[in-house]
Amino acid sequence: MTIITDDQCTGYHRDGAPERPDRVTRTQERLRTQSALPLTWAAPSTADDDVLLLAHTPAHLRRLAIPQDFDGDTPYHPGILDYARRSAGGALDAMQAARRGEPAFSLMRPPGHHALPNRAMGFCYLNSIAIATLAARQRGVPRVAVFDFDVHHGNGSEAILLDQEGVAFFSVHQSPCYPGTGREDVGENCFNFPVAPETPREDYRGVLEAALARLQEFQPSLVAVSAGFDAYKRDPLSAETLEVEDFHWLGERLRRLEVPLFSTLEGGYSKDLPELVFAYLQGLAGK
Repeated sequence: MTIITDDQCTGYHRDGAPERPDRVTRTQERLRTQSALPLTWAAPSTADDDVLLLAHTPAHLRRLAIPQDFDGDTPYHPGILDYARRSAGGALDAMQAARRGEPAFSLMRPPGHHALPNRAMGFCYLNSIAIATLAARQRGVPRVAVFDFDVHHGNGSEAILLDQEGVAFFSVHQSPCYPGTGREDVGENCFNFPVAPETPREDYRGVLEAALARLQEFQPSLVAVSAGFDAYKRDPLSAETLEVEDFHWLGERLRRLEVPLFSTLEGGYSKDLPELVFAYLQGLAGK
């Protein structure tokens, strides 16, 4: 398994923000000090405008260079467009690794699944998973399924991928919850599985299983995973109940799809994030 990451992505922060550099640095340390999984480490490439424009408008790329906050959760940081380009590049590299038969996890920030075609929001500036999905389609992958298990609905991914040929989007998320979307299916290819706050973990697993069964019906050639770990019971930004072993189970269940797969880090704000990621990767590896 390939882990795509670098130290550059920790170069920006805002005091008090839950999306902070140590989400990556502590997870890097956990993965580098374990011996259960053989891991290959790689630095991300930098996505250029041509591939970013598969998902975003030219005006949005220009806006990311203007030193003005986007909303209360999504501040401007000097160089944020370059940070987001590298995060998108990590997703693209992970996609290419999966196409070669090597599972890959992009451990980068900023996250991406809330970024709309023309708007940054929810800690997200460029929608890495949507960019990688549309690039895969452009490069000849016939059917790409996006599976988003972040506790917050991937509204940006849905908006970008809506009715895109050869793409299907599946999201399991808490509702009601930020950003307030994802209560029902949208278009012909976006399927939402809202979960009430404090749903018992066994029932939450049942919803995840139902979403994956629907995904299998799509018969994807490639699966792109928005891996958010904030449905964990101790996450400060949600009210769900999942335990460490549920993320291991989820990795195992995705492995059983027997389809090339890559993942990108989205949310997950508890101090236990490194253990959650490690459990998920163990499940993906069949360990």
